[in-house]
Amino acid sequence: MMGARKRSGPQTLSARALNRALLARQMLLERASLSPLAAIERLAGMQAQVPQAPYCGLWSRLEGFVPEQLSELIESRRAVRIGSMRGTIHLLSATDCRAFRPLLQPVFDRVLFSNMEARSLRDVPREEFIEAAREAAERSPLTWAELRRHLAERWPDRDATALLRAAQLSLPLVQVPPRGLWQRSGAARVTTTRAWLGQPLDKSPAPEKLLLRYFAAFGPASVADAQAWSGLTRLSAVVDKLRPKLVSFVSEDGRELFDLPEAPRPDEDVAAPVRFLPEFDNVTLAHADRGRIIDSRPRNPPPENAVLRTFLVEGFVAGYWKIVRDRCRATLQLEPFKPLARQAEATLGAEGEQLLAFAAPELDHDVRIVVDC
Repeated sequence: MMGARKRSGPQTLSARALNRALLARQMLLERASLSPLAAIERLAGMQAQVPQAPYCGLWSRLEGFVPEQLSELIESRRAVRIGSMRGTIHLLSATDCRAFRPLLQPVFDRVLFSNMEARSLRDVPREEFIEAAREAAERSPLTWAELRRHLAERWPDRDATALLRAAQLSLPLVQVPPRGLWQRSGAARVTTTRAWLGQPLDKSPAPEKLLLRYFAAFGPASVADAQAWSGLTRLSAVVDKLRPKLVSFVSEDGRELFDLPEAPRPDEDVAAPVRFLPEFDNVTLAHADRGRIIDSRPRNPPPENAVLRTFLVEGFVAGYWKIVRDRCRATLQLEPFKPLARQAEATLGAEGEQLLAFAAPELDHDVRIVVDC
């Protein structure tokens, strides 16, 4: 059953079985016929610290995705870019933003209160500080430099960078368009969720619902996996409350895994197509143990701070990609971790041509595999 081997007690799931379950939920086994908003909610949000990343992520997951559809969601305030899981910028539906963000404030508080700069602000009344920052951001969306300057004028004897960092970590700040629109750029401008959405955050958010959404999008998964995705700690008690609603499995190394009873768990032998993923896609970041999606490493790994896009072959991360543009041509460069089979090269080339048609329709196209392994 689905790559599971029978034993007394919970069934054991192989890394390949977990891989196929993850790809099915992430719409990476086959593209789905969903609206972009429905897809963002099915994914429980999309990593978006690189503003254009969700466009590639949705292109790889949806039939007939049109990037202007996502831009319209952001402009109409039905989707927002905001710090959330792990304290990083995510693209969330407005509904999920209101439910998720208050649950995740402890992630931001942990960073704030462990930050050496913030310790210099301990004698600044926190409520007064938060209200001053809120009023400034709600009066008109501000760049980070403008918000820092405003706070420095109010507390001139304090470190301006520490003041800005404290505001970033204390308030639910949305990055407003044109930031995040298709093929647009510009400095980030922020305002509060209350000002942007016209509604407050949920007053009684339920951590159980957040965990159920996680298992639906990334399960079967362990408590440690859920904590790695969210940035929250002490989730064992929440999972224990949910046990009657969950089924459990065991990983090959003995970890207990949880899942929704009716969630897809395809057979581990189901074929997986090649796919291109954007920078920091959550499919590669949402587990403490990433062996279900990354089973090999490059011989010469890039710097830790490198912004990289990955591609999947047979369901697993197999290398990096980038698009290099000149005046009349866009070249997709593929850097595999190890030599690719001829069939994999051919399918990557065909999918790569489609990616170039999406990302650079106005230019001539070329796909090139850079062998350095």
